Amino acid sequence: MIYHKPVLLEESIQGLNIKPKGIYVDLTFGGGGHSLRILEKLDAEGRLLAFDQDLDAQENLPADQRLIFIHSNFRFLKNFLRYHKLEKVDGVLADLGISSHQIDVKERGFMHREDAVLDMRMNNENKLTAGIVLNTYSIEKLAEIFRTYGELPGAGRYARKIVEARKNKAMKTSSDLKTSIETLLPPRQNAKYLSMLFQALRIEVNDEMGALKDTLVQMPDCLKPGGRLVVLSYHSIEDRLVKNFIKTGNLEGKVEKDFYGNIIKDMMAINKGVIVASEKELEENPRSRSAKLRIAEKPE
Repeated sequence: MIYHKPVLLEESIQGLNIKPKGIYVDLTFGGGGHSLRILEKLDAEGRLLAFDQDLDAQENLPADQRLIFIHSNFRFLKNFLRYHKLEKVDGVLADLGISSHQIDVKERGFMHREDAVLDMRMNNENKLTAGIVLNTYSIEKLAEIFRTYGELPGAGRYARKIVEARKNKAMKTSSDLKTSIETLLPPRQNAKYLSMLFQALRIEVNDEMGALKDTLVQMPDCLKPGGRLVVLSYHSIEDRLVKNFIKTGNLEGKVEKDFYGNIIKDMMAINKGVIVASEKELEENPRSRSAKLRIAEKPE
Protein backbone atom coordinates (compact mmCIF):
# COMPACT_ATOMS: atom_id res chain seq x y z
CA MET A 1 0.00 0.00 0.00
CA ILE A 2 1.73 3.16 -1.16
CA TYR A 3 -0.09 6.02 0.52
CA HIS A 4 2.08 8.92 -0.54
CA LYS A 5 2.60 10.09 -4.11
CA PRO A 6 6.13 11.50 -4.17
CA VAL A 7 6.59 15.04 -5.41
CA LEU A 8 9.24 15.66 -8.11
CA LEU A 9 9.97 11.93 -8.13
CA GLU A 10 11.95 11.71 -11.38
CA GLU A 11 13.94 14.85 -10.64
CA SER A 12 14.84 13.53 -7.18
CA ILE A 13 15.97 10.14 -8.45
CA GLN A 14 18.00 11.71 -11.26
CA GLY A 15 19.57 14.02 -8.71
CA LEU A 16 20.89 11.06 -6.71
CA ASN A 17 22.89 9.91 -9.77
CA ILE A 18 22.45 6.31 -8.62
CA LYS A 19 25.24 3.77 -9.03
CA PRO A 20 23.89 0.19 -9.26
CA LYS A 21 26.24 -1.12 -6.57
CA GLY A 22 25.93 1.97 -4.36
CA ILE A 23 24.61 2.49 -0.84
CA TYR A 24 21.77 5.00 -0.48
CA VAL A 25 19.61 6.44 2.29
CA ASP A 26 15.96 7.46 2.13
CA LEU A 27 15.53 9.60 5.24
CA THR A 28 11.73 9.73 4.91
CA PHE A 29 10.41 6.35 3.76
CA GLY A 30 6.70 7.15 4.18
CA GLY A 31 4.74 5.34 1.50
CA GLY A 32 7.93 3.96 -0.04
CA GLY A 33 7.62 5.73 -3.39
CA HIS A 34 11.17 7.07 -3.49
CA SER A 35 12.64 3.90 -1.99
CA LEU A 36 11.04 1.67 -4.61
CA ARG A 37 12.48 3.77 -7.44
CA ILE A 38 15.93 3.69 -5.85
CA LEU A 39 15.74 -0.11 -5.49
CA GLU A 40 14.81 -0.41 -9.17
CA LYS A 41 18.13 1.20 -10.07
CA LEU A 42 20.27 -0.89 -7.73
CA ASP A 43 21.69 -4.31 -8.58
CA ALA A 44 22.00 -7.26 -6.18
CA GLU A 45 24.97 -5.65 -4.41
CA GLY A 46 23.31 -2.27 -3.90
CA ARG A 47 21.89 -1.32 -0.49
CA LEU A 48 19.23 1.08 0.75
CA LEU A 49 18.68 2.30 4.32
CA ALA A 50 15.20 3.73 4.86
CA PHE A 51 14.31 5.81 7.92
CA ASP A 52 10.86 6.54 9.29
CA GLN A 53 9.83 7.36 12.85
CA ASP A 54 6.18 6.57 12.05
CA LEU A 55 5.45 2.87 12.64
CA ASP A 56 2.60 2.99 10.08
CA ALA A 57 5.26 3.28 7.37
CA GLN A 58 6.26 -0.36 7.93
CA GLU A 59 3.05 -1.44 6.20
CA ASN A 60 4.65 -0.31 2.94
CA LEU A 61 7.93 -2.20 3.24
CA PRO A 62 8.73 -4.31 0.17
CA ALA A 63 10.07 -7.84 0.59
CA ASP A 64 13.56 -6.87 -0.52
CA GLN A 65 16.73 -7.98 1.26
CA ARG A 66 18.62 -4.98 -0.09
CA LEU A 67 16.50 -2.66 2.09
CA ILE A 68 17.22 -2.02 5.77
CA PHE A 69 14.32 -0.27 7.54
CA ILE A 70 15.18 1.92 10.53
CA HIS A 71 12.38 2.99 12.85
CA SER A 72 13.95 6.21 14.05
CA ASN A 73 14.23 9.92 13.44
CA PHE A 74 16.68 10.59 10.62
CA ARG A 75 18.69 12.92 12.85
CA PHE A 76 20.44 9.76 14.09
CA LEU A 77 21.75 8.90 10.62
CA LYS A 78 25.41 8.83 11.58
CA ASN A 79 24.74 6.56 14.57
CA PHE A 80 22.87 4.02 12.45
CA LEU A 81 25.48 4.01 9.70
CA ARG A 82 28.01 3.13 12.37
CA TYR A 83 25.68 0.47 13.81
CA HIS A 84 25.36 -1.17 10.38
CA LYS A 85 29.14 -0.91 9.85
CA LEU A 86 28.78 1.56 7.00
CA GLU A 87 31.27 4.42 7.01
CA LYS A 88 29.88 6.47 4.15
CA VAL A 89 27.12 6.29 1.54
CA ASP A 90 26.68 7.29 -2.10
CA GLY A 91 23.54 9.36 -1.68
CA VAL A 92 20.98 10.70 0.77
CA LEU A 93 17.40 11.68 -0.09
CA ALA A 94 15.01 13.60 2.18
CA ASP A 95 11.39 14.43 1.35
CA LEU A 96 10.56 16.68 4.30
CA GLY A 97 7.24 17.62 5.84
CA ILE A 98 4.17 15.48 6.35
CA SER A 99 2.96 12.44 4.40
CA SER A 100 -0.45 12.11 2.78
CA HIS A 101 -1.21 9.20 5.11
CA GLN A 102 -0.59 11.28 8.21
CA ILE A 103 -2.91 13.94 6.85
CA ASP A 104 -5.66 11.50 5.95
CA VAL A 105 -5.84 9.63 9.27
CA LYS A 106 -7.89 12.06 11.34
CA GLU A 107 -6.98 10.41 14.66
CA ARG A 108 -3.43 11.70 14.23
CA GLY A 109 -4.77 15.26 14.62
CA PHE A 110 -2.67 16.89 11.90
CA MET A 111 -5.49 18.65 10.06
CA HIS A 112 -8.02 21.25 11.14
CA ARG A 113 -10.80 19.97 8.89
CA GLU A 114 -11.62 17.09 11.25
CA ASP A 115 -12.31 17.23 14.97
CA ALA A 116 -9.62 15.11 16.62
CA VAL A 117 -7.40 14.96 19.67
CA LEU A 118 -4.57 17.50 19.48
CA ASP A 119 -1.75 15.02 18.91
CA MET A 120 0.35 15.69 15.77
CA ARG A 121 3.18 13.34 16.71
CA MET A 122 4.94 11.68 13.78
CA ASN A 123 6.36 9.22 16.30
CA ASN A 124 3.66 8.11 18.73
CA GLU A 125 6.34 7.11 21.24
CA ASN A 126 7.33 10.76 21.78
CA LYS A 127 5.86 12.55 24.79
CA LEU A 128 5.23 16.04 23.43
CA THR A 129 1.84 16.56 21.74
CA ALA A 130 0.08 19.60 20.29
CA GLY A 131 -2.21 19.53 23.32
CA ILE A 132 0.73 19.84 25.71
CA VAL A 133 2.14 22.74 23.68
CA LEU A 134 -1.18 24.60 23.69
CA ASN A 135 -1.90 23.98 27.37
CA THR A 136 1.53 24.69 28.85
CA TYR A 137 3.51 27.10 26.65
CA SER A 138 3.58 30.80 27.56
CA ILE A 139 2.01 33.51 25.39
CA GLU A 140 5.48 34.56 24.24
CA LYS A 141 6.56 31.06 23.29
CA LEU A 142 3.31 30.27 21.45
CA ALA A 143 3.54 33.56 19.55
CA GLU A 144 7.12 32.80 18.52
CA ILE A 145 6.13 29.36 17.22
CA PHE A 146 3.13 30.70 15.30
CA ARG A 147 5.20 33.52 13.83
CA THR A 148 8.30 31.51 12.93
CA TYR A 149 6.92 28.14 11.88
CA GLY A 150 3.47 29.19 10.67
CA GLU A 151 4.23 32.70 9.39
CA LEU A 152 0.88 33.59 10.98
CA PRO A 153 -0.09 37.30 10.86
CA GLY A 154 -0.99 38.59 14.31
CA ALA A 155 0.66 35.62 16.02
CA GLY A 156 0.63 37.33 19.41
CA ARG A 157 -3.13 37.87 19.32
CA TYR A 158 -3.73 34.18 18.63
CA ALA A 159 -1.40 33.19 21.46
CA ARG A 160 -3.20 35.47 23.93
CA LYS A 161 -6.62 34.12 22.92
CA ILE A 162 -5.48 30.52 23.44
CA VAL A 163 -3.94 31.20 26.84
CA GLU A 164 -7.09 33.06 27.93
CA ALA A 165 -9.37 30.24 26.74
CA ARG A 166 -7.36 27.46 28.41
CA LYS A 167 -7.94 29.07 31.83
CA ASN A 168 -11.56 27.94 31.57
CA LYS A 169 -11.15 24.75 29.53
CA ALA A 170 -8.11 22.68 28.60
CA MET A 171 -7.29 22.36 24.91
CA LYS A 172 -8.04 18.72 24.08
CA THR A 173 -9.39 18.66 20.52
CA SER A 174 -9.05 20.68 17.34
CA SER A 175 -12.56 22.01 17.99
CA ASP A 176 -11.39 23.43 21.32
CA LEU A 177 -8.56 25.21 19.54
CA LYS A 178 -10.74 26.55 16.73
CA THR A 179 -13.38 27.77 19.17
CA SER A 180 -10.78 29.67 21.18
CA ILE A 181 -9.59 31.70 18.18
CA GLU A 182 -12.67 31.85 15.95
CA THR A 183 -13.22 35.59 16.51
CA LEU A 184 -9.73 36.28 15.09
CA LEU A 185 -10.04 34.21 11.92
CA PRO A 186 -10.67 36.20 8.72
CA PRO A 187 -14.04 34.94 7.33
CA ARG A 188 -12.75 34.30 3.82
CA GLN A 189 -9.33 33.01 4.86
CA ASN A 190 -10.10 30.97 7.97
CA ALA A 191 -8.86 27.72 6.38
CA LYS A 192 -5.59 29.36 5.35
CA TYR A 193 -4.97 30.79 8.82
CA LEU A 194 -5.85 27.51 10.53
CA SER A 195 -3.43 25.70 8.22
CA MET A 196 -0.66 28.11 9.25
CA LEU A 197 -1.46 27.51 12.93
CA PHE A 198 -1.57 23.72 12.61
CA GLN A 199 1.65 23.68 10.59
CA ALA A 200 3.42 25.64 13.32
CA LEU A 201 2.21 23.23 16.00
CA ARG A 202 3.27 20.18 13.96
CA ILE A 203 6.78 21.54 13.38
CA GLU A 204 7.17 22.32 17.09
CA VAL A 205 5.83 18.96 18.29
CA ASN A 206 8.18 17.01 16.04
CA ASP A 207 11.17 19.35 16.29
CA GLU A 208 11.37 19.26 12.51
CA MET A 209 13.81 22.15 12.18
CA GLY A 210 16.11 20.75 14.86
CA ALA A 211 16.16 17.35 13.14
CA LEU A 212 16.96 18.93 9.77
CA LYS A 213 19.81 20.99 11.24
CA ASP A 214 21.27 17.94 13.00
CA THR A 215 21.14 15.95 9.78
CA LEU A 216 22.57 18.53 7.39
CA VAL A 217 25.73 19.00 9.43
CA GLN A 218 26.35 15.24 9.29
CA MET A 219 26.50 15.14 5.50
CA PRO A 220 30.23 15.78 5.10
CA ASP A 221 30.97 12.79 7.33
CA CYS A 222 28.28 10.50 5.88
CA LEU A 223 28.74 11.01 2.14
CA LYS A 224 31.49 9.52 0.01
CA PRO A 225 33.40 11.84 -2.33
CA GLY A 226 31.03 12.32 -5.28
CA GLY A 227 28.06 11.42 -3.09
CA ARG A 228 24.81 13.32 -3.59
CA LEU A 229 22.38 15.05 -1.22
CA VAL A 230 18.82 15.54 -2.49
CA VAL A 231 16.33 17.50 -0.36
CA LEU A 232 12.68 18.30 -0.99
CA SER A 233 11.37 21.00 1.33
CA TYR A 234 7.95 22.62 1.73
CA HIS A 235 8.65 25.45 4.18
CA SER A 236 10.71 28.60 3.67
CA ILE A 237 12.79 27.96 6.81
CA GLU A 238 13.63 24.40 5.69
CA ASP A 239 14.65 25.59 2.25
CA ARG A 240 16.75 28.40 3.69
CA LEU A 241 18.65 25.97 5.92
CA VAL A 242 19.35 23.64 2.98
CA LYS A 243 20.34 26.54 0.72
CA ASN A 244 22.68 28.03 3.33
CA PHE A 245 24.34 24.69 4.02
CA ILE A 246 24.98 23.97 0.35
CA LYS A 247 26.11 27.50 -0.47
CA THR A 248 28.27 28.32 2.56
CA GLY A 249 28.85 25.07 4.46
CA ASN A 250 26.97 26.28 7.52
CA LEU A 251 23.34 26.73 8.55
CA GLU A 252 23.57 30.47 9.15
CA GLY A 253 24.66 31.32 5.61
CA LYS A 254 27.89 32.99 6.78
CA VAL A 255 30.46 33.04 4.00
CA GLU A 256 33.93 32.02 5.18
CA LYS A 257 36.89 32.06 2.80
CA ASP A 258 40.33 30.51 2.82
CA PHE A 259 43.62 32.33 2.24
CA TYR A 260 43.02 32.32 -1.52
CA GLY A 261 39.51 33.72 -1.32
CA ASN A 262 37.69 30.44 -1.93
CA ILE A 263 34.49 29.79 0.04
CA ILE A 264 35.07 27.09 2.67
CA LYS A 265 32.29 24.52 2.27
CA ASP A 266 31.84 20.77 1.99
CA MET A 267 29.14 20.55 -0.70
CA MET A 268 28.73 21.84 -4.23
CA ALA A 269 25.35 22.77 -5.70
CA ILE A 270 24.38 20.66 -8.71
CA ASN A 271 21.30 22.61 -9.75
CA LYS A 272 21.42 26.37 -10.20
CA GLY A 273 18.80 27.87 -7.93
CA VAL A 274 15.90 25.65 -6.97
CA ILE A 275 13.84 23.06 -8.88
CA VAL A 276 10.05 23.33 -8.67
CA ALA A 277 7.19 21.23 -10.02
CA SER A 278 6.04 21.54 -13.63
CA GLU A 279 2.58 22.82 -14.54
CA LYS A 280 1.57 19.24 -15.32
CA GLU A 281 2.62 18.00 -11.88
CA LEU A 282 0.93 20.94 -10.19
CA GLU A 283 -2.34 19.87 -11.78
CA GLU A 284 -1.90 16.21 -10.84
CA ASN A 285 -0.49 16.69 -7.33
CA PRO A 286 -1.49 19.84 -5.39
CA ARG A 287 1.06 19.00 -2.65
CA SER A 288 3.81 19.86 -5.11
CA ARG A 289 2.86 23.56 -5.15
CA SER A 290 5.16 24.52 -2.28
CA ALA A 291 7.89 21.96 -3.02
CA LYS A 292 11.48 23.09 -3.57
CA LEU A 293 14.18 20.64 -4.61
CA ARG A 294 17.89 21.22 -4.07
CA ILE A 295 20.69 18.87 -5.08
CA ALA A 296 24.30 18.97 -3.92
CA GLU A 297 27.43 16.83 -4.26
CA LYS A 298 30.41 16.26 -2.03
CA PRO A 299 33.43 17.08 -4.24
CA GLU A 300 35.78 14.21 -5.06
